[in-house]
Amino acid sequence: MTRISLWVSVAVIATLFGWGAWQRRWIADDGLIVLRTVRNLLAGNGPVFNAGERVEANTSTVWTYLLYVGSWVGGPLRLEYVALAVALTLSVLGVVLLMLGTARLFAPSLRTRRAVMLPAGALVYIAVPPARDFATSGLESGLVLAYLGLLWWMMVCWAQPLRVRPQSQAFIVALAFVAGCSVLVRPELALIGGAALVMMLIAARGWRRRALIVLAGGLLPVAYQIFRMGYYGLLVPGTALAKDAAGDKWAQGMIYLSNFNQPYLLWVPVVLLVPLGIVLMLMRRRPSFLRPTLAPDYGRVARSVQSPTAVVVWMLVSGLLQALYWIRQGGDFMHGRVLLAPLFCLLAPIAVIPVLIPDGKDFSRETGYWLAGAVSALWLGLAGWSLWAANSPGMGDDATHVTYTGIVDERRFYAQATGRAHPLTAADYLDYPRMAAVLVALNNTPQGALLLPSGNYTQWDLVPMIPPGSAPGIPGDLKPQHTVFFTNLGMVGMNVGLNVRVIDQIGLANPLAAHTERLKHGRIGHDKNLFPDWVVADGPWVKWPPGIPAYLDQQWVAEAEAALKCPATQAVLNSVRAPMTLRRFVSNVLHAYEFTQYRIDRIPLNELIKCGLEVPRLPPAPPRD
Repeated sequence: MTRISLWVSVAVIATLFGWGAWQRRWIADDGLIVLRTVRNLLAGNGPVFNAGERVEANTSTVWTYLLYVGSWVGGPLRLEYVALAVALTLSVLGVVLLMLGTARLFAPSLRTRRAVMLPAGALVYIAVPPARDFATSGLESGLVLAYLGLLWWMMVCWAQPLRVRPQSQAFIVALAFVAGCSVLVRPELALIGGAALVMMLIAARGWRRRALIVLAGGLLPVAYQIFRMGYYGLLVPGTALAKDAAGDKWAQGMIYLSNFNQPYLLWVPVVLLVPLGIVLMLMRRRPSFLRPTLAPDYGRVARSVQSPTAVVVWMLVSGLLQALYWIRQGGDFMHGRVLLAPLFCLLAPIAVIPVLIPDGKDFSRETGYWLAGAVSALWLGLAGWSLWAANSPGMGDDATHVTYTGIVDERRFYAQATGRAHPLTAADYLDYPRMAAVLVALNNTPQGALLLPSGNYTQWDLVPMIPPGSAPGIPGDLKPQHTVFFTNLGMVGMNVGLNVRVIDQIGLANPLAAHTERLKHGRIGHDKNLFPDWVVADGPWVKWPPGIPAYLDQQWVAEAEAALKCPATQAVLNSVRAPMTLRRFVSNVLHAYEFTQYRIDRIPLNELIKCGLEVPRLPPAPPRD
């Protein structure tokens, strides 16, 4: 009965989650950013967003290469559909693994008892609408769920079989490898994977086993970190630099937490789950429940660390640390997104629960019925809340409005902006303001141009190229170039060719913007804003009226052009633009810390003063008739 009810619960939750996620399917603009990198990989340009400029525009390394492999398996399928299928599959798999890990946690206590296994924490998770929104989205959210579910299941397995027969070396290596990959799934998950590795090292018997754990857990992350430093010239992903992940915005983080909690009253399942967990813990401590027979050569500390209790504490503390990290960071501009992984961790130890059938062995029938009734009543309350939360309107009228909080329901925002209930492909985003006009502007400028967003949603402001050979530094054989300067990198990047450079003012794909200072009161996730004057200065574009739009100042453009000659700035730009050679790779590794810390001032004049460069003086304008 116990096993059957478990698999029924798993099947029901997987079906409900998969169906609910499919009903809310979409691919976010940020998801399309990843696919632009995959396109460059397929084209042989390397893991970059723009060919010839080594910028790591994606946070999750594993997600990028997983989609790259998936594109080969998918064959003729569009990349968007590959991302949709992989994300949805991994999301459902993550919830399944979470439930199986928790069921294994309770297994020793149920060997001589009959029980009905019911979904609890897993039901809470899939009831939260953002969980179903980001089960697709093209982002790495599904990968994070699958990773956390797998690590939880493996850690529970590691904690339980402490019997006379030790675990196989292959399993230990596999667990260490999975734990070590945390930082490549998402950098902040290193808090979880790193803690798991520390627990394994403490519990390991012998230095040989410890060395094996270190090698298996650290080889791939360390190798990739060396690659990142040499190839991108940074210690962290480009997205972490663009968002200054080391900074803190506690007040905004509390606003984000409230924004996630309020629409769904998340305190309600907490009130129900805490006493439910306490009752289950009390039931597990009954003397008749089977306990594992510990190996005789295990010390007290090792036994304490490699135990189900320690693994539960590890998962709960990891969830709390993840939540605190994101609150400190200020959260995100996408409603609920970054708090989903912490919620997933906190719900893991009670993802499924056993409702014991009273038999009078471990408890009197009266006590057994009382306990079963209490668990059942709490579960029914949880199920009622889940039904209500699953149909919640979420943020309501503010879902698609960028208010003072800066937080929106990203899926609903893009569905409304494109007029499509399920924006999935890059072509669907051509209905987004300015998008169709991008293609028109590119087709109308075969001689090359810089495209700047206009106040008119049906057109772009164009800055023409300087004719080849007509100015110093402009080669005579320079081919026509196009650059688009816009916030929404994904939809632009996937709708234009790879020969078109696409950059933003935030710094996700723009090395100049990434190295500016974070704005104190900027919108969360959009904390940097590079003036377009820098973009005009940093390219073969006309830098004087009437070639530049009226809202640009020619003096500012000239000052930005001069500021780009600052030796430190040149070194940073060369680290990502100069041809990749062995010497360049080694130089980038040696200077990665310096480049990561380097910042430029958004105001060109301030940057000139900081670098000690001369302020350019423009010739006086000719007199008007």
